[in-house]
Amino acid sequence: MSPPRQLTFRWPHSPSFAREDFLSAPSNFEALAAVDQWPNWASRMLMLVGPEGAGKSHLGAIWARAAGAVCFAGKELDEPSLQACAKASAVLIEDADQATGAETMLFHLINAALQYNAWLLLTSRTAPDSWGLNTPDLLSRLRLAPVARLAAPDIELTEAVLFKLFSDRQLQVEPHVIAYIALRIERSLGAARKLVAVLDNEALTQGRRITRTMASAALREMAAEDEWP
Repeated sequence: MSPPRQLTFRWPHSPSFAREDFLSAPSNFEALAAVDQWPNWASRMLMLVGPEGAGKSHLGAIWARAAGAVCFAGKELDEPSLQACAKASAVLIEDADQATGAETMLFHLINAALQYNAWLLLTSRTAPDSWGLNTPDLLSRLRLAPVARLAAPDIELTEAVLFKLFSDRQLQVEPHVIAYIALRIERSLGAARKLVAVLDNEALTQGRRITRTMASAALREMAAEDEWP
């Protein structure tokens, strides 16, 4: 007989992007050091490049808070973004590689930020040469930005991230369960956040602590979703 399932109350949960919650590791050391060096950058512009879930958004949030930056998503750049940029002292463009449908706007925004002597931080999964840009002047401008790279989390960082994400939700999970998950999960912070949310919900529904069996089922479910065409 299956264990009884309980009515659950799902309280809103947002990940913490505070500086003290960023977990330093060899995979992100270069980018963390570059962000911490602001405002003593060699250039007014810096680019953080790394795979999804490597910690770019967290570092961007740390820098934006310190610099008092206005923040834009690359795929949502528009005329009001350009107007706001002209009045800002610091600008963060997250996922700049997703702004390829608004190349002209991105080009003008970067020029406006630099024209008004603003600080500019861009995050991206890849270097600009692989974005497929059709505006040579934009590509030339982006190539001038110093690049700080992040790599996918290693096993030690994955375990530390899982521990933190569970702790953020006031969930106590046995170390052997965390180690089991870390060995099998995709090495990205995004995957870790998704799995922890699934397990949090399942633990509430079943009214029991997170177990290795529960984690194994969640990992299989996530793998099946990824394979779905």
